[in-house]
Amino acid sequence: MLKRLLPFETSFFEFFEKHSRLSIETCKELALIAQTPSDLPLRVRRIKELEHQADDVARECIAALHRTFITPIDRADIHRLIKRLDDIVDAIDALASRMVLYDIRLVWPEMQLLTTILVNATSELHGALCGLRNMNGDLERIQSHCASVYECEKEADEVLRTALARLFNEEKDPVTVIKWKEIFERLERATDHCETVANIIEGVVIEAS
Repeated sequence: MLKRLLPFETSFFEFFEKHSRLSIETCKELALIAQTPSDLPLRVRRIKELEHQADDVARECIAALHRTFITPIDRADIHRLIKRLDDIVDAIDALASRMVLYDIRLVWPEMQLLTTILVNATSELHGALCGLRNMNGDLERIQSHCASVYECEKEADEVLRTALARLFNEEKDPVTVIKWKEIFERLERATDHCETVANIIEGVVIEAS
């Protein structure tokens, strides 16, 4: 009887899924910048719009958390998940804005590789998050998606090492070296944020099993 009288919020999974879809779209916009740098201003504006939308989803999720007594998973996990998901979009937004500041007109091929990895990582996260609605039934699928995110992060580490080595060996202009070193490192850091979300998801699954 008590449970029927208390507010029960069932949309937390919808918040996660909506936010992760925005993460994928944001990473795809960044990938388009890597393919066509001349579209940078247009794509950066779109990324900023997506970042605002993601912030709105995160705020709505946290507001729902404050007014909800019974939650489908641990309250702290809900808060951590939505905040760490938001870190991904924030990182892409900050990177895109920095590229405008640096007036980037030519893109190194390693950026194309890293943006592709990011699209893959966020897509795998979305798959894992969708599985949280039915954790017991989708346990193997969730774990498989999380494992793929970890592989993406490892791949990004390797690309970063290769990119920095080539940058230091081939680029003679020190200002360009500084700019691209930061861009590469920010890209790799975004994949680290994806790994963090995957870790939280696996923790939620373990706790529920």
